[in-house]
Amino acid sequence: MPAKDTYHDTVRSALIKDGWTITDDPLRLVWGERDFYVDLGAERVLAAEKAGQRIAVEVKSFLGSSQIHDLEQALGQFVLYRSILEELDPQRALFLAIPDEPAEILAEPVGELLIAKHLIRALIFSPQKEEVVRWIR
Repeated sequence: MPAKDTYHDTVRSALIKDGWTITDDPLRLVWGERDFYVDLGAERVLAAEKAGQRIAVEVKSFLGSSQIHDLEQALGQFVLYRSILEELDPQRALFLAIPDEPAEILAEPVGELLIAKHLIRALIFSPQKEEVVRWIR
């Protein structure tokens, strides 16, 4: 099983504060003979929907020396996990959890491109407050 990201517990707390129930920590995906682990699985039951919403969240710290390198690595992992989830659990949406300060890269042209091309969904969180700041769907 992979090591937890620096902000794993922070994101877990932020999701709970945001009304999510953690269902998997980690969420195990099996494809072929390989096991993959998304950091968190969660669900939220909405009054209007009996089935509710289900998400998977991959936590990234973006603490490396290059935000672009961190983004490249996170995007590769995100695309891999999303592809597997689309086959195994198509009702579960995958989000990349990014701290609020490094998340500013998503407001730059490269981030806007990824969002416009629907290549990424993100959960922006405050590490200090342990809260979800915003969702990028």
